Amino acid sequence: MNDLVRQHTALSESDLDWLHLLVSEWQLLSDLSFADLVLWVPTRDGTRYVSVAQMRPNTGPTSYQDDMVGHLVPRGRRPLLDAALDEGRIVREGDPEWREEVPVRVESIPVRREGRVLGVIARNTNLLTVRTPSRLELTYLQSASDLAQMIAAGTFPYPGEQVEMDASPRAGDGLIRLDADGVVQYASPNGLSAYHRLGLASDLVGHHLGQITAELAPSRGPVDEALVKLASGYAPREFEVEGNGGVIQLRAIPLKPKGVRIGSLVLLRDVTELRRRERELITKDATIREIHHRVKNNLQTVAALLRLQARRMDSVRGREALNEAVRRVGSIAIVHETLSQNLDERVEFDEIADRVIAMVAEISPGKVDCRRTGRFGILDAEIATPLSMVLTEVLQNALEHAFAPGEQGSVDVSAVRGDSRPGSARLLITVQDDGKGLPEGFDAQQAGNLGLQIVRTLVEGELGGTFDMLPVAAPGRGTRVVLDVPVPDPR
Repeated sequence: MNDLVRQHTALSESDLDWLHLLVSEWQLLSDLSFADLVLWVPTRDGTRYVSVAQMRPNTGPTSYQDDMVGHLVPRGRRPLLDAALDEGRIVREGDPEWREEVPVRVESIPVRREGRVLGVIARNTNLLTVRTPSRLELTYLQSASDLAQMIAAGTFPYPGEQVEMDASPRAGDGLIRLDADGVVQYASPNGLSAYHRLGLASDLVGHHLGQITAELAPSRGPVDEALVKLASGYAPREFEVEGNGGVIQLRAIPLKPKGVRIGSLVLLRDVTELRRRERELITKDATIREIHHRVKNNLQTVAALLRLQARRMDSVRGREALNEAVRRVGSIAIVHETLSQNLDERVEFDEIADRVIAMVAEISPGKVDCRRTGRFGILDAEIATPLSMVLTEVLQNALEHAFAPGEQGSVDVSAVRGDSRPGSARLLITVQDDGKGLPEGFDAQQAGNLGLQIVRTLVEGELGGTFDMLPVAAPGRGTRVVLDVPVPDPR
């Protein structure tokens, strides 16, 4: 619609916003009218009309099998459009049109904003299945007529009350028609069933909807006056009412076809099961976060016990082994702490990497500067946990073996994420130090060091990636560890 309006018409951006607001609401008009709607806007030179939007009814057969959006029609070919645009009134004159042996009643409704007619809605009703209307259909048609008059007067839709078409109740979900005092004149079967879900044991017709709604909704004090007004349709609002184990969603639309409120239209839908499932998901999410929080606490307790045991060890090698175990447990605890703060099983790994780097840097025997470049991005928990341990082991190995006590140096951690094939990506991690380098004849794939064994097992076994440790190719000394890990495509 934006492209068509800007290309063919002289409407302003505020006029276009009004048309968007109208189109977001006009499914209701289409359903209540049992008719197709096509929005025609005059072109910039005033010689033609361009159709910028179309809506088919959910309550009846369509009058248009083809898409009408983008069609251009010369002025004069459709007299009803000309009359509605020039005179600013709803035009219903004329005999039905025949389209592919189907009689179609055509009406034109001017779209007014701030006293100006922006365009015309052509309402097309398929008359092939016309029969004696029921009370429900008569209520629909009367409500549609009221809304059409409000559109022609520029009082509908209500500014600032744009609704989500997928989330708001529709006419078929349940409909209640109120008079000016808020008394129910008609309630559709679905609307009545929704109120029965709240605990209503009688009919709705003849009763004040606001008072009944307030009585059905649990309250510890006096009747909620705000709820009474909302359910009485005095203002355009959308709200929910819960009672007797049921939840209904209501939307009130005041009807002012001639500028004075003659009543209200209340659309409602039983959303009990939907809200129950949402609460179950919320409870599930809260439970998962609590589990991660408790796992983190337990791991920290284990780390504290290992640290306490290390302080009591006389053996230097035993004390170092326990301290290494503390850092391994700590890296896993960091992941669970991050997961306990998220709504899903995915984490921003850059924060975890920074915390792991800071934790391992504390063991540096010299003045070694550890820093990170690039981004790891968002990773699933099943990747983040082993990857945090791998990063801990590689950094710990670099700080322990690359530098002598008191020696200055640096360790750089870089992460590059790139696509490898549709639906997947790879994470290339490089940990490089400028220390004393690898021993003569060192083979990372055969080394028996426990840390390197853990790295090989996690990278190749759990992560399905590759691991290598190489001397720095540039002049000087140092070691480069390269990790290549497949990760799911975040898109």
